[in-house]
Amino acid sequence: MKQIFLSVAVAALFLTSCGKDDDPITETPTEENLSGDLSTERTLNANTTYTLTGSLKVKNGGKLRIPAGTVIKAEKGFDKYILVEQGGQIFVNGTAEKPVKMTSAAATPAPGDWGGLVINGKAKISGAAGQTPTGTTEIDPTVPYGGGDDADNSGVIEYLTLEFTGSKSSADIEHNGLTLNGVGSGTKIENVYIPYSADDGVEFFGGAVNVKNILVVNSDDDMFDATQGWRGTLDNAYGVWQVNTIDPTGKSVPFTSNEADPRGAELDGNLDGNTPADINQSNFKFQNITIVNKSAFPMQDAVKVRRGATAAITNLLVKGTTCTDLIDLTDGKGTGNIATNISFKKDITVSGTEINLGTAIGATVTANAANTGASSSSFGWTGFSDF
Repeated sequence: MKQIFLSVAVAALFLTSCGKDDDPITETPTEENLSGDLSTERTLNANTTYTLTGSLKVKNGGKLRIPAGTVIKAEKGFDKYILVEQGGQIFVNGTAEKPVKMTSAAATPAPGDWGGLVINGKAKISGAAGQTPTGTTEIDPTVPYGGGDDADNSGVIEYLTLEFTGSKSSADIEHNGLTLNGVGSGTKIENVYIPYSADDGVEFFGGAVNVKNILVVNSDDDMFDATQGWRGTLDNAYGVWQVNTIDPTGKSVPFTSNEADPRGAELDGNLDGNTPADINQSNFKFQNITIVNKSAFPMQDAVKVRRGATAAITNLLVKGTTCTDLIDLTDGKGTGNIATNISFKKDITVSGTEINLGTAIGATVTANAANTGASSSSFGWTGFSDF
């Protein structure tokens, strides 16, 4: 399919006429609309403000390059999102001084205004033995992900802000801030800031991608979510619910969640727990992780490992006001794998059960007073300071 980009305003120069030959030349701001399919290579211009007016899909063979300092503002709606399909690539080349920003175009932005960023790769996902399983994208079931190439490369993301994401069409079809579907380890993702998502901050659907330096602020649902066979590493991640957040009218209000079971981390082995006999179930590392609840709203679980997932979690710090359960490996569709190993430190009130292994006897969950969690100094570029 051919590339479609609609420009509503292009760079123009004009003279202000005051009857003098040496009148200054004034450059008008440059604006451009983005939507459609990209099957070739396109480099955006940091001096242009882009408006996402529909879905933008980077197709097989397409490359989208976004230089430092670029701003993309999305119109409100479930259909406003960026999707990198299998074989496509995105290069977000932000810097600490000039990060790339993807945000809402609304005059009063709020969580759920637009979709967010979705990347589909060819890496393995959980599935039946003897098969090469694939899945279909939640927000567009015509677009597949998964396969057999764990080293698949979907591009590079560095210094990116994704805010006011999480638009949904129903309770079961919704965007996250950053959605990683079967993304391979050849993809580089570091330094991402995700505030005010109406669903999860980041969610892994299988794949082997490694992610480093992620800050999630006031996600309506889980801060960090993994399912369907993710086998990578999340390193130096900080998730926080503040005392106050932004409501759908753009006002600052006490933080609350519209979800039934919002968590710090929700970590599943297979998709929705419906195929417990799958091979290649989630087997991942979380290291240098901080989960904070400063709000009066109780967090369901700080960390939930379930449905066949195997988690190796080191240097975990949980702090703040309250959570129901601290570390929970139980679930009606299967406990976490007994090979799970978690080292944690808590500075939070637990109203329910601190450690619940259920039938996952043999899993190791150990308190360690020396844990320090994520390094907040890695997030100075975001401007966020409420650590």
